[in-house]
Amino acid sequence: MLNKLEKIEARYEEINLSLQDSAVVTDQLRYRDLMREYKMLTPIVETYRLYRKALADGEEARALLDGGSLDKDFRELVAEEYESAKETAERLKDELRILLLPKDPNDDRNVIVEIRGGAGGEEAALFAASLYRMYSMYGETKGFRSEVLSLNETELGGIKEISFAISGEGAYSRLKFESGVHRVQRVPETEASGRIHTSTVTVAVLPEADEVELEINPADLQIDTYRSGGAGGQHVNKTESAIRITHLPTGVVVECQDERSQHKNKEKAMKILRSRLFERKQQEQDAQIASERKSQVGTGDRSERIRTYNFPQGRVSDHRIGLTLYKIEAIMNGDLDEIIDALITADQAEKLQSGATLS
Repeated sequence: MLNKLEKIEARYEEINLSLQDSAVVTDQLRYRDLMREYKMLTPIVETYRLYRKALADGEEARALLDGGSLDKDFRELVAEEYESAKETAERLKDELRILLLPKDPNDDRNVIVEIRGGAGGEEAALFAASLYRMYSMYGETKGFRSEVLSLNETELGGIKEISFAISGEGAYSRLKFESGVHRVQRVPETEASGRIHTSTVTVAVLPEADEVELEINPADLQIDTYRSGGAGGQHVNKTESAIRITHLPTGVVVECQDERSQHKNKEKAMKILRSRLFERKQQEQDAQIASERKSQVGTGDRSERIRTYNFPQGRVSDHRIGLTLYKIEAIMNGDLDEIIDALITADQAEKLQSGATLS
């Protein structure tokens, strides 16, 4: 593993030199890829260098102690330095184990989140709106930027379906475990009898694909325009600004009617289409790697029930890791870090079980 770290450091220095080359700087695609790799390697190299320093400090202190010519006070001081260096080296070794785990290449990407009301009718649509608000507020706390790409609302303020982009460094790494079925148990606003109702909402988190990474042949697209519909508004059904794009080879269909401009709707629809096709491509690649052991946490199957929000009891339970928190109001207001950090830790622990140890 130390040999691997030396190779990573050499690669880091190689990239550093390349990034100063004018030919690389003018090549937008190569520069972006090198910068992405450089940022990925930086924490590993910085921690490795601190680890080496701690080892060197420990060896120096050990040599002084073995010299045998120290007075009592100085020997105690050197012994403390030796123990401190030893503890630091052990801590940094543990950090390196985690940093050397296979990194998801999509972690630094922006994401497109798709939320759809499932079982439960209007109550499911209202909860879908609550989840959209939750993720938007969480994004704000992280300095991420949100943009609605496609929205289909109900007359009571619920959301049948919404696609929105969350942009910011590390957005996918923080949100990738949110894919799956979210279940809510509460007394619906539409229920007069006070009976607790159970509804479901599906969430899909897709890494956003760049145009240069996924070429789409215009001949493979069927683009239709139609008059937008929805819960109401003065511009509904007046102009054919809504866009429906069908990717003929895969049958993937994307609709967007959120903007008044046909051009803007087409632009947003293409962004969603690229991300869906990118995800499909990745799923096909993953299926080919049959020998690779999947994490217990994973990125979440869309049909898997991953979390329950129980309002009467004030609790949120993530079923994948057995975590229950009694702070539902804070969570619905975007306080998701405790859940997300626990999911990331569980995923790392699972990978560490099958990983090599640092020697």
